[in-house]
Amino acid sequence: MLEKYERPKQEEKSSLKAEIKQLRARLIEQQQLVRDSKLPILVLVEGWAAAGKGSLINELISEIDPRFYNVTSPQVLPEAQERYPFLYQYAAAIPENGKIMFYDSGWMEGAVRKYLHRDITSSQYKKRIRAVNEFERQLRDAGYIVLKLFLHIGEKEQRKRLAALKEDYETEWRVSEDDLWQHREYKTFLETYDAFMEKTDDPVKWHVLDGENGRQAVRDAMKLLVKKIDKALAEGKYNGEPFKEDFPLLPMPKLGEVDLSPVIEEEEYRKELKRLQKRLGELHNIIYHKRIPVILCYEGWDAAGKGGNIRRIAYPLDPRGFDVKPIASPEPHELNRQYLWRFWTRLPRSGHICIFDRTWYGRVMVERLEGFCTEKDWQRAYNEINEFERQLTDWGAVVLKFWMHIDQDEQLARFTARQETPEKQWKITEEDWRNREKWPQYEVAVDEMIAKTSTKNAPWYIIESNDKKYARIRTLRIVVDALEKACDEHIERGLI
Repeated sequence: MLEKYERPKQEEKSSLKAEIKQLRARLIEQQQLVRDSKLPILVLVEGWAAAGKGSLINELISEIDPRFYNVTSPQVLPEAQERYPFLYQYAAAIPENGKIMFYDSGWMEGAVRKYLHRDITSSQYKKRIRAVNEFERQLRDAGYIVLKLFLHIGEKEQRKRLAALKEDYETEWRVSEDDLWQHREYKTFLETYDAFMEKTDDPVKWHVLDGENGRQAVRDAMKLLVKKIDKALAEGKYNGEPFKEDFPLLPMPKLGEVDLSPVIEEEEYRKELKRLQKRLGELHNIIYHKRIPVILCYEGWDAAGKGGNIRRIAYPLDPRGFDVKPIASPEPHELNRQYLWRFWTRLPRSGHICIFDRTWYGRVMVERLEGFCTEKDWQRAYNEINEFERQLTDWGAVVLKFWMHIDQDEQLARFTARQETPEKQWKITEEDWRNREKWPQYEVAVDEMIAKTSTKNAPWYIIESNDKKYARIRTLRIVVDALEKACDEHIERGLI
């Protein structure tokens, strides 16, 4: 792309000015239509240091109502300072429906600079490229307009611009040591940028703009943006077909095949609870020092004992090093973004534990059964979730998923006890009874969910929970075993 790039002929300033004026007027018209149609737009502006990325974005937003857009400039932090997955800061910044987000550099710069700095290995770099393709495809399939621009200038032009910035007291701060290093290694960066763009040109295409002719670059960027918006306004939001990748899945039983008879005696329960909680507290210190992130996911039938189970996990943990995230129905600002956004923004820092009480699996259960998303949406979600969890485990996270399983008779007994106990009545709602009537449909959905998303790196565990104490001990054993294994094996082995 870049190595074979041919700079376009310079055009008349008057014609460029007239075109830009016309395109800007169309952008002004489109902004309200974008809002009314609830189209989310993401514009990624990548390019060379001193190529004019900031100026280009300023031209694009100059006449847009500030309520309709935001600009973000993600930092490329040294790997030693990173505490979240590679895509975290980019995923957290995606726009709401009806708004535009401009990225002043993004995941391309973040991946390439760290690779050439040798902060990450070749294996890590390849994983980041794969993650970028997954991220962009998921956004496109969710109806996002994604425009990727690269502002290109030659080596001589970059040298001239950097020198001019450095010579001026008021602008010298804009030139970093990394920018000067990029110029010294211009050819290496050119080859690496080119290869990155070739590998990430599908499903969302790259567009190279001539940064040496600023007005033409502005015109071309506006034209691309206006065209994409007009197409989306005419055709409506894109709703991608389900995409399937072969993940290494574990064989899992169906819920109806699970024996729910296991129980534990009180004396053994007390002894094991004390031992396992003590060991879990010790492991919490170790994972903090080794910076191993841990993500525990709880799903299950209403009244299956998730809350009590979570309390026994949380009790021995240092409160400064863990969070419990109860997930309820999405708020309006969450519904207005791709469904994984509210989980990206709740991820733990490395070395911390996050316990999700309900998770992203709502997409293929309640949202599926209650009609809160389309069939294409929930059919796509199995693969999207596997990709999301693979990015978490590639980052180095321990991901464990628990389905708290009881039978219908046990659920009825617990519902009745809640209704008859004043201090527990808040736990039972009309929705719980309504969901109980849909048990057969939920069971089919859960069986499919577990079968399609129990991967080797992020396995499901069906926890027999008719006996709450047995369920707590079994869950604690699984967590302790997994953390001991992670601590023993934790080395820099291609984590992203």
